[in-house]
Amino acid sequence: MLNAIIVDDEEFARSSLYFLLQENCENIQISGIAKSVAEARNLLLANKIDLIFLDIAMPGENGFELIPQIQESKAHVIFTTAYDQYALKAIKANALDYLLKPIDIDELKAAVDKAFRHIELSKTSTSKNENLQNLSANLSDRSEIRKISLPNGQGYSLVSIDDIIHIEADSNYSVFYLNNRDKITVSKVLKEYEEILPANQFVRIHKSSIVNLNYLKEYNSRNGLEVMLKNGAKIAVSRRRASDFVDKVKLYTSFDGDKSY
Repeated sequence: MLNAIIVDDEEFARSSLYFLLQENCENIQISGIAKSVAEARNLLLANKIDLIFLDIAMPGENGFELIPQIQESKAHVIFTTAYDQYALKAIKANALDYLLKPIDIDELKAAVDKAFRHIELSKTSTSKNENLQNLSANLSDRSEIRKISLPNGQGYSLVSIDDIIHIEADSNYSVFYLNNRDKITVSKVLKEYEEILPANQFVRIHKSSIVNLNYLKEYNSRNGLEVMLKNGAKIAVSRRRASDFVDKVKLYTSFDGDKSY
């Protein structure tokens, strides 16, 4: 059993999530319900909590302001929200779970199952705590995501986006090529990272390729449009993405006058 708390300022949201958990997640024991961050802090102090269902948009303090106490308690978090797109990008970038309201039963079950696995993993790893720290840092600078957490089978690799050279699709996996010559394979499709990473820096040039414009060495049309990256990789640009790629390169270089291609 996992000891869980629900934190949400809306009475209907609290009661409906409690009902869904009672009816569908027999391995969850609700140890308390809070309607504010202040009440949640008291619950965390008084109980050993494994899992927190945390709303974001609440009056007074928002859910992110509970992060320091969550880190101390080492609890797993599932955000429950209808919050803005930047926050969702930050949550996804750090491999943390969220459920959009109204909550779907199947998504709730999947999130709880994932929480069980991660809580077992966290007994021998500090990765989840690091992910929360990185989430807090990303949210304090709302300009862009600067780091992402990549699940690696044994935990998470915390990677600066500036260290990503390119990402290649491999069926339902994504392979990250980093500037230290490491490769990390992640069991998520490329589209998820296309949505997370800054669009002015990372460009999808093919259905199976995303490139970081920081590492663009040259592009030419000798054999169809093709890019060469600074690690030596040569990647074709699909015909339907060629115009968008060229436009983004022009825009990118206009803000970085010391680059030449």
